[in-house]
Amino acid sequence: MIKASSARTHNAPSLGRYAYGYRDRDPIVLDRAGTAVFAWVMTSSQETPLGRRRFIGTAALVGTGAALAGAAAPAAAAAPSPFRRAAGATGAAGASGTSGASAKATFRWLGTSGWRIDVGDKTVLVDPYLSRYSTGLFDGHFDPATPLTVDEARIGGHPGTPETILVTHTHWDHYNDVPHIAQGSGARVFGTLTAYHLGLAYQLPAGQLSPVKGGEVMDFGAYTVEVVSSLHSRNGSYSLAFPGVRVAVPPRPQTVQDLPEGDTLAYQVSVAGGPKVFFMGASDFAERNLTGLAPDVAMIAVPATDVTQAYVPRLLAALDHPAVVVPVHWDDFETPLQNPPSVSPSDRKRLDLFVAAVRATAPRTRIVVPEYLTPYTF
Repeated sequence: MIKASSARTHNAPSLGRYAYGYRDRDPIVLDRAGTAVFAWVMTSSQETPLGRRRFIGTAALVGTGAALAGAAAPAAAAAPSPFRRAAGATGAAGASGTSGASAKATFRWLGTSGWRIDVGDKTVLVDPYLSRYSTGLFDGHFDPATPLTVDEARIGGHPGTPETILVTHTHWDHYNDVPHIAQGSGARVFGTLTAYHLGLAYQLPAGQLSPVKGGEVMDFGAYTVEVVSSLHSRNGSYSLAFPGVRVAVPPRPQTVQDLPEGDTLAYQVSVAGGPKVFFMGASDFAERNLTGLAPDVAMIAVPATDVTQAYVPRLLAALDHPAVVVPVHWDDFETPLQNPPSVSPSDRKRLDLFVAAVRATAPRTRIVVPEYLTPYTF
């Protein structure tokens, strides 16, 4: 059962340009009627000159921010939920995991499109980007020559000791920390041929790298992973930042522009005796490749533009209208990993539009807007 959040509002720590208030630091959960039954509410103190994170679409940053969209709907009576916060959840990566026989796995959002999945004593990571350094992206002064940086203090113990790392594509906000985490943990890295060649450039052993294309279904005992060939999102000019692939081992990357898109994948992780969970790292897709997946939960990237025709209706139909949708890739990933997540006014507007589109398209689907590092069970 979900309890409605209380009305009191606390002040969050200052996160760069923005100061936020929030209610009990709980995620937004919408019931089948679209009413918020469990929510934190963000209010921006300033507008930003930068619109939606533009690296997805282009390395040339243009546009002005929009005012923060309205607050969440008022709290309603408690309602049944297809997801639960894990018992004893503290929001830290080391918080208690599953509780009780029904909790098969825990899922923690690492920001951007990153996730940590714990299935018993096994850990899987998706696009773990925790260094979250500034490239000027969110203040309108993006520098493609920004040096690639691994912030070991920010990474900390958040990744755990993964056995598997799933990479959707190789832009820096998805791949930057992968070689460091893989070197420290011995995790096997799955990704495109570009991810494979970049791993070799970082001197990861070839035996630790597994190139995949889409269509593979791999059995890890406690869970299976199905690889889905996918697409990267497009900007308003129908293009994208840093296109290209690496068909041979390049020199070790030095700057963010040295990490190209490198083709894009999605993944479906199916927990033995538990949910099927679909993960996206970018806001486009090939709907024919999604046929038959029918996930219980879909971690869906919020689109930065509207150039992909009927994004939400087509995507949800292709996924057979999952019971739970979790929007990702809407936060400011150049700020510390602190709750409530920092979000620009224009990104908040895109998030609100996405939520409205899901409500309209799939009124029986519940929407969970996550907070960082908090363990959830589905």
